[in-house]
Amino acid sequence: MAAADDLQAALVAPYMPLVRRIVAEATVIDGRILRIDHFLNHRIEPALMRALGAALAERLAPLRPELLLTAEASGIAPALVTALALDLPLVYARKYAPDVAAPGLSRLVPSPTRGGQARLVVAAGYLPPTSRVAVVDDFLANGRTALALAELVADANATLVAAGFVVEKLFQAGRAPLVARGVPVAALAQVERLEPGRVVVRGG
Repeated sequence: MAAADDLQAALVAPYMPLVRRIVAEATVIDGRILRIDHFLNHRIEPALMRALGAALAERLAPLRPELLLTAEASGIAPALVTALALDLPLVYARKYAPDVAAPGLSRLVPSPTRGGQARLVVAAGYLPPTSRVAVVDDFLANGRTALALAELVADANATLVAAGFVVEKLFQAGRAPLVARGVPVAALAQVERLEPGRVVVRGG
């Protein structure tokens, strides 16, 4: 039990270079949207992204993934640098219109920021049965994308060994469906709440 507790603590230990950037630079939109796209997922700082990938890789390595899985588009950058650090292949689920016939494994996912739905699709051959998969994404918020990716892994008869995120919004409880599946969750920064003009980050 102590070993499991130690692992969980290590998976969510604040990565202070990121925590400091969020506290200093993040903006809050409509009291619910955390915006750090000027360095994370619209304008990307390569040196920072490389460091984030190395930090996520360090946390995921003990869980022995064999490949990484993410969703386009904003998950690709952190997942790629993490895959490079781990020297593992990366698969990304492509987004299609919800009414497009799925050419592989698929799940519908609602978009809380853009509205509507998208269909996440992965060619079955890219998720080999019995492979050990780790999901990597930029944000864990309501958990719908992460859960959809977890279901794709299950559909492929592969094993989801971990899920890693750059930022987790604790107040949206997105980790619950992953924990219910027994999946260890890693996060480099955990946002406890959003306040007017201020983001409260664990460890900040």
